[in-house]
This record gives sequence, structure tokens and C-alpha cells, in this order.
Amino acid sequence: MQSPIDVLVIGAGPAALCIAAALVERGLQVQGLAPHHPAEPWPNTFGIWGPELDELALQDLLEHRWSHCNSYFPEIIKHQFNYGLFNKDALQKYWLDQCLDAGVQWQLGSAAIVEHHAKGSIVISAEAERFAARIVIDASGHQSPLVQRRQEAVVSSQAAYGIVGRFSAAPVLPDQFVLMDYRSDHLNAAEVDNEPATFLYAMDLGADLFFVEETSLALAPAVPYQLLKERLLRRLAKRNVEPVDVIHEEFCLFPMNLPLPNLQQQLLAFGSAASMVHPASGYLIGALLRRAPSFADAIAAGIADPELAAAVIAKSAWRVLWPFELRAKRAIYCFGLNKLMRFKQEKLQQFFVSFFALPQQQWLGFLTNQLTFLQLLAAMLRLFISSPFGVRWGLLL
Repeated sequence: MQSPIDVLVIGAGPAALCIAAALVERGLQVQGLAPHHPAEPWPNTFGIWGPELDELALQDLLEHRWSHCNSYFPEIIKHQFNYGLFNKDALQKYWLDQCLDAGVQWQLGSAAIVEHHAKGSIVISAEAERFAARIVIDASGHQSPLVQRRQEAVVSSQAAYGIVGRFSAAPVLPDQFVLMDYRSDHLNAAEVDNEPATFLYAMDLGADLFFVEETSLALAPAVPYQLLKERLLRRLAKRNVEPVDVIHEEFCLFPMNLPLPNLQQQLLAFGSAASMVHPASGYLIGALLRRAPSFADAIAAGIADPELAAAVIAKSAWRVLWPFELRAKRAIYCFGLNKLMRFKQEKLQQFFVSFFALPQQQWLGFLTNQLTFLQLLAAMLRLFISSPFGVRWGLLL
């Protein structure tokens, strides 16, 4: 076992690279531990609203940006904000270069056990290697067995199946991004009434390339990939479109209402492992970028005091990552999610028509989790008042 370092980061995905880069920027000695090297390509795409990334001055990390952004419920709604798709290779390189320039090394292995003591922690891998650190951060994803959290009966997950490729005809209009297409004319009445509602998330990537993805809101159990694939192909066929050159298939499954971690534990977490996925929208990357600096500041401040117990450092960092206001807002989002999971297709469409009729900054702030607690309450109240009676009744039940 090597001498203790400042921070051991478990994982090699976006959350792990993001927090590792923030930590080394503050002069901390960081090491990584993951089953694969952090330079391995990421399989999934990551979207973000343009204004959200503009605030972070990271526009250069986008591969595409659309000003023509629409949804269908089934009538068209034109969104006034633009939307971006990360160049995932550039985003990965942005964080990884910062880590490698600071000398961060990733050890290959799977964290199996964490032992805590007053001055730090020891991680024992499945390969029986031991890693000592003052602070350990689990950024390995929502399935981590190491993070302690309250167990709940039902965790609802959002699922999606997508295709990047070329098609016999354009599946969306030129230069268009479609956030949610809830049109269901490719389904029969029984399917609409009795099966989970799904929607199309799609975009024109240019050069005759398109990304189309059939997506569900959070459900328990999640909608199976096979059903999503069948729905997507039927949706396309209804419009006389079929894939002719599939370059990439995307499979997404992540929990939307994973219980918060135990904020008293010495093991820290970041990203999905820390339940940072937005319960209403599923977005994560923006939260990583916004919240990593303050989280890293809290960790660095604690480590700067050699006499401070590791548990005290962790408790302080947890308070920064999940302050009361963020926890209160998350409870509201989860409450709304539980209501929407009961809605059938027609009521969902009515809900989203009312939602996107809110003032633009209000619905965008809702989706990106940038409203204050009082602003969020005001948005929810306005949405309730302006919704049709059936939607209001459903939100009350």
C-alpha cells in the first residue's frame, strides 16, 4: 500500500473527472481508481441548454447548438432558448488533461471495501490492493454499493433507446432540435390508454446525420429497451422514415429519485452516486460543472488542517454539496415526479403545454435547478393555477 494521498476518486466517468480536475486545481494530490482507464470513450451523449453553458463560459465544448428548438404535445411549441450537444470527446479531454497535467494516475480495479479511521480511509479493491487517502469520493455512478443511503421501496428510472445514423428521409426538420415529441399517431388506442407514454428526443447533426431517441419519463419498473426500440422504429415508419446506416446505438437508464446519501458518512460521493441527477429533467452535467468548485473548496479547506478528523472534513463537504435549500428543492421535484408517473398520455401533454407556457426563465430555471426555493414554489403555484382541471386534480391526488 502506498503512502496516503489527499483524495482518492473512485470512478472514471464525467463525475469522477470533473471533481478530480476541480481538486487538482486547488493543489490537492489526487489518485483515481476505476475498472477502466478514464480515456476510454464515453458511450452516451450529453445535452445542455445554451444559456446554462454560457454562464460557465464553456461554449467551446459544444459540438452542436440549435436555435430551432421545438416540442410537440401534439401541437408544436417553440422554445425560445437554444440547446447544445456536448462534444463528449472534448468534454472528456477538458477534464482529463487537467488531471494528467497535475500527475493524477488511475489505478485499474474495482473498489470493494472502504475502511474508515480518524485520519482518513482505506479502500480495498476486488483485486486485494489497498489505497489510503485522507478523503475518498465515490463518483462511480448510481449503482455503487459503497455509498450509504436510505432504502426506499421504489426507485423510478428514466430509460431511452437512441440511434445516431443516416435515414431514408430526414426524421426532423433541417437544423431542428426536438426536446419532446409526444405525438402518438403511430400507436393504437389500447397502447395509448394502457401502456407507458414515451416521447421522441431528436436532432439534426448535419451532414445527413441525425440522432433520434425514444424516451420515457421516470417509471418503476423502467420501460424496457426493446419496447422503446419498437416504438422508435414505428414512429419513424409512420413518417416514412427508416434507418439506413446505424452508426451508434445508445442505451440510457438512470434513476431519477434515488434517495440522498447519508450525509453523516465519511465516504463522500459526487455525480449520480450522490443523487445529483435532476429528478424532473434527468440533467446532470450542468450540475457537475456548477457544484464541483464549491465542493472541492470545502474538501481543500478541510485537508489544509492536518489535525482535522476526516469525518469532520466529510461532514463539512456534504453540507456544501447538499445544503438545506437544495435538499428542499429536490423534495419538491420528487413530489412532482411521483405525480407525473401516474399520468397517461393526454394528461402528460396537457401538463407540458401548461409548463412551457410559464415565463421562459421560470421553466428553464426549473429544468436546470437554478431557481431559488421561493422561486421554485412560485413556479409550481403558477403552473398549478394555469393547468387544466384534470391536471390540477391529478397533482392533488
